[in-house]
Amino acid sequence: MATIYHDDDADLALIQEQTIGVIGYGNQGRAQALNLKDSGLEVIIGVRSDDTEAQARQDGFEVHSIREAAERAQIVMMLIPDEVMPEVFTEEVLPGLAEGKALCFASGYTVAFRTVVPPDNVDVVMVAPRMIGAGVRQTYTEGAGFPSFVGVHQDTTGNALQTVLAIAKGIGSTRSGVLELSFAEEAHLDLFTEQGFGPAFGQVLLSSMQVLIDAGYPVEAVMMELILSGEFAYSMQKIVELGFFKQMELHSNTSQYGSLTRAVRFIEAGMSETISVTMKQVLEEIRSGTFVREWETEKQAGLPMFTQLKDLRELHPIAEWEKKTRKGFRMD
Repeated sequence: MATIYHDDDADLALIQEQTIGVIGYGNQGRAQALNLKDSGLEVIIGVRSDDTEAQARQDGFEVHSIREAAERAQIVMMLIPDEVMPEVFTEEVLPGLAEGKALCFASGYTVAFRTVVPPDNVDVVMVAPRMIGAGVRQTYTEGAGFPSFVGVHQDTTGNALQTVLAIAKGIGSTRSGVLELSFAEEAHLDLFTEQGFGPAFGQVLLSSMQVLIDAGYPVEAVMMELILSGEFAYSMQKIVELGFFKQMELHSNTSQYGSLTRAVRFIEAGMSETISVTMKQVLEEIRSGTFVREWETEKQAGLPMFTQLKDLRELHPIAEWEKKTRKGFRMD
């Protein structure tokens, strides 16, 4: 059974006298830095010279180069994108990592797949919020918190677990609860959501649109019914609050009966088995490292396939359907 920690399991005093260097000041970097500061911790920011530097200074932080922040901090938090992290880590962070420091990641990806290899004389930990940056900040200010995955990849000091729990408490996550995973487990789950669940859900949504539009229903009505009204998003939020089946009670008996009885047809048609086969293939590519190697090759080639697919995405009919609907309902 998974281990879940809460506020009572974490002690901010363990890192109260340490300087935390937040590397990167984007959506997650800014949110986590502000939360840590509001929790009474000493935070400095390490960024390259760009717009985020001005924002960090405006927010009242002491700002340094990435290398200097890594040198000055006892806890170094890597909050920059995975695709640029290997280069930044090797050139600017690694030279500042002295023995006994703690290196904290917001995702297991780079360490699990060894695109970043930390030195063996530092603690290597992870706090991976299951929340976008804006939500990390908002839930903290509201006093609610948000869940995260935490992990210890390397414990050289004997205090790595206590350190990572204190960091999680500092950003407000132990209020909700943090679940302990390995770096690889977190990376696999994150990638699978993006590559397995997301595309499968997307195809169901697109197929639903196409069936209704082909049947002669107005594009605007279909788009509004399925996504743009926000009703579906609201139902998803209620699943979070109440549970998958309990939220059904918020819908009419007609809705519940139709959903329950017609679900059987998709099962009988073998939809579950077909989806499961494809999802298992996707998961195996993730776990074996096939996807990571493919992505690294794509980046080295200058992102030709990625660019082409993004261009093709804009040609899909849904882009025009959505534009037309938003214009009609004055949503832009």
